[in-house]
Formats: sequence, structure tokens, C-alpha cells
Amino acid sequence: MTTTAVPAVTAGPRSTAVRRLLALGRAEATLLLRNRTALFTALVLPLVLVFTLRGTLSAQAESHPGLDVDSLLVYGSVGMILAFVVYYNLTAAYVGRRGELVLKRLRTGEARDVEILLGTALPSLALGLLMAALIGIGGSLGLHLAVPVNPLLMLVGLLLALATMIALAALSSAFTRTVESAGITTLPVMLVMQLGSGLFVPLEVMPSQVADVCRLLPTTPAFQLIRIGWFGTDGSAPATDFIGSWGAAGSHLVTGAVWLGLAVWGAVRYFRWEPRR
Repeated sequence: MTTTAVPAVTAGPRSTAVRRLLALGRAEATLLLRNRTALFTALVLPLVLVFTLRGTLSAQAESHPGLDVDSLLVYGSVGMILAFVVYYNLTAAYVGRRGELVLKRLRTGEARDVEILLGTALPSLALGLLMAALIGIGGSLGLHLAVPVNPLLMLVGLLLALATMIALAALSSAFTRTVESAGITTLPVMLVMQLGSGLFVPLEVMPSQVADVCRLLPTTPAFQLIRIGWFGTDGSAPATDFIGSWGAAGSHLVTGAVWLGLAVWGAVRYFRWEPRR
């Protein structure tokens, strides 16, 4: 009696969280490159605001001698680029994928909810970080700014800013019915980021009571951490060294962590995976 050997079945590559994230990121990047409106918002509009910011800061310096226009220009430009490319663009992406039932279908597969949200966010994060790096490094070299006082603190502030923006984008998408209406629903948060977080109007030129309130806004702590790590000061105190910058950052770290927790809670509580019926 003869037996026939059964050929072994070769299993494909094992699905992992990293593979799933990269696959989702590649798919989202393809959709982003095909969307001319999203590309315009992400690439052109922030650069237009950078030129506007230069004139605004120069006008403020006339009434506030000693204002470091160059450092504020680079810092504000990086912050505004992250706000548009990450927060606004990602809100529209979540709304668009929800309307196309992509998010609903993805939940039937292996990917977990957090992987779906992060995978969708990867292209916006990559593009935002690339543009911010080009503006930050190029601006610093071109304007001969000093090297960062505390790069580690800058990184903490950057991660806190990105995490908060992702959570806020997920939360904002819950109250946004269509991609076209994203420009309206995201406007309050965008104004808070630009005007209240010291990007367009430095906190040190505001009345002290207004500046104290602005320091408690959701995105202000993260941006101020970036500024302290970069220049050693948030404008309210003299510049410090590496050790002193951690002390100056203490209150911003606590406030930023609280806001991140609230934003994540809101995103988990209100995020919608499919269109309203």
C-alpha cells in the first residue's frame, strides 16, 4: 500500500500590529495623494500663513521692544503646520472614511480600534512632521537661531501635541457630518490653537489675565513645552539651561497630561464608526 505525501501549506506572513498599521497607513496615504483639496490644505495653506505670521509678529514687536521675532516666527510656523496638517486634515480623513463605510468594514477584520485610528493618522503625522522639520531646521539655520536648550523636552512637547491633536480630531469628527463641513466644526479648535496657544499672538504680549487663561487651554501646554525645550523659556520668565527648563515645564506637563486624558476620553466616548442614520 502506497501513501501519497500531502504537500505542506506555507503560511503567509503573520499579521502583527505593526504590519496592520503600515498597511492602513499606505492605504490612507494613497487616498490623501489623490485628494487635491486635502493636499492643498496640508501643503499650501500653512505656508501662506507663515508669511502672514511674519508681518503680524513684526507689528507686535514695534509695540513690544525685545520681542524675539525670529524665534517666534519659526516656533509659530511649526505649530500652525502641525495644527493644519495633523488636526484639521485628520478630522476630515476620519469623516471621509466613516462616510465611505471604510471604518465600519475595517472593524470586521483583525485590526483593533486603536490601530484603525492610528493607521488612518499615519500619513497626516508623517507629512506634518516632515513639513515641521523642514521649517524648523531650515528656519533655524537661515535665521541663525541657537541650538535647542533641551531636545528631550522638545520631543515630549511634540509627542504631547500630536497625541492631543489625534484625540481632538477623533472627537471633532463625531460632530462633523461631511468632509465639507469640517472647516466649520474644526474652526473653534483651530482658533484656540493659533490665537490662544501663543502661535499667532505670543502669550507675553497679551494682558496677564488673558495669558493666564490661555495657558490653561488644551493645546497651549504642549506648544509651550516645545518652546521651553527649544529656547529655554515660554516668554514669561528668563531663559534657563537644560536643568532649569524642566522646572519651568512642570505646570505645562501636568496641564497637558490632564487635557490629553480628557481628549482621549471624549474621543472614546463620542467617536462614530459609521454615518448617522
